[in-house]
Amino acid sequence: MTGDTSAYWAACRRGELVVQRCTDCGRRVHLPEAACPWCGGGGLVFEPVSGDGVVHTYTVVHRSFAPGYRGREPYVLAWVDLPEGARVFGQVVGCAPDEVRIGMPVRVTFVDDLPHWRPL
Repeated sequence: MTGDTSAYWAACRRGELVVQRCTDCGRRVHLPEAACPWCGGGGLVFEPVSGDGVVHTYTVVHRSFAPGYRGREPYVLAWVDLPEGARVFGQVVGCAPDEVRIGMPVRVTFVDDLPHWRPL
């Protein structure tokens, strides 16, 4: 955790999802960045979001190269569109991998202080 991301991880520990908003261009930024990837501005503030979203795209992982996930296969990783204008990343939990669909409504849940997504 660095100074640029400590507010994000503190919110996750509280069970709250926050994303950055650029004070220069107004775009939402996730994952946390030191500068806005859209305009290069450095004025990024963390703001809470609803935690509801829709699966934009996903993949089912059958063979993990991440040591912490080996033996948990298959699992689903997804990009989720939030109504606040951000696209966020995380694991889909609470359903079988073959039940996940593009356009599926999901809500954030936290597992080990990491944002995951479960079906509504």
